[in-house]
Amino acid sequence: MTATDQVQDSRTVTIPVPRPAPPRPAPPKVDKRVAALRRFAVSISVFTIVGHVFLGFEQAPITPVLALAVSYTTALLFEFLDSWATGRTPEYTGGFGALVTFLLPPHITALACAMLLYGNASVWPYLFAVTVASASKHLVRLRVNGRLKHVLNPSNTGIVVTLILFPWVGIAPPYQFTNNFHVVVPWALPLGILMLGTMLNSKLTGKMPLILGWAGGFVLQAVVRWLVLDHALVGALLPMTGVAFILYTNYMITDPGTTPRKPRNQVVFGLTTALVYGVLVVSDVVFGLFFALVITCVLRGVVLAVANRRAARAGASS
Repeated sequence: MTATDQVQDSRTVTIPVPRPAPPRPAPPKVDKRVAALRRFAVSISVFTIVGHVFLGFEQAPITPVLALAVSYTTALLFEFLDSWATGRTPEYTGGFGALVTFLLPPHITALACAMLLYGNASVWPYLFAVTVASASKHLVRLRVNGRLKHVLNPSNTGIVVTLILFPWVGIAPPYQFTNNFHVVVPWALPLGILMLGTMLNSKLTGKMPLILGWAGGFVLQAVVRWLVLDHALVGALLPMTGVAFILYTNYMITDPGTTPRKPRNQVVFGLTTALVYGVLVVSDVVFGLFFALVITCVLRGVVLAVANRRAARAGASS
């Protein structure tokens, strides 16, 4: 080996080592509740516009506009008064995004009342229902999992109180949802609403157990009425084919804020609503869907109140 070879062998070759890529930031967590509210708000807004322009909604076109104005105003006012009385920061503060998120439930409530009620030529029954709905969120509350939450479905509560106090006000006729829809396949609209509502509840709200409990309970009460009271089975099941029933099932009874979270409790909630509905029908009570839901929410509130009292007693005795 020559001297030149020794010099070459003594040289070290540096191999660059690739640096590890910096860790990717974790994707922001998606608030499913807010996402669901946004989908609900967009869906009911589009359906309201389509209903008044194409489907033949019976209410005056100004009705949803005024209902939205009153709903926004009362929601902001009641939240301001409640936060001032309790010494907390209002939920609508924190920027434009926080304000929009806060106004999503009042938006849904306003359009639901404007769509489902029928007050003939009078507009004020709709505005009264919206005001009652906003007030119910602050007047009827219980502590659930350490947080103070409302237990009554706002839209449904406003509708029920209006129906009770003003008997001449009724529910919008079911035909309004498909009044001008005879130019295409008649079942296309109900099927589309059913598919969209099912996707929304299965992916975001997690209320499919409640829907299955409610639908199964509805069929069960119809069969029981047929076997025991000789009611017509087809007539008892017929409401399930209407757009109003589909809207009620996918967009009202599944309200995330006033229904249980656990799947088992959801099934019980749905079955109870169906059972109460059957009792109301047998008792010749009209508009049973809405009365059944408010009664079920009250029963759930009683159960929660008893559970809270037992927990407080157990904590005091330990």
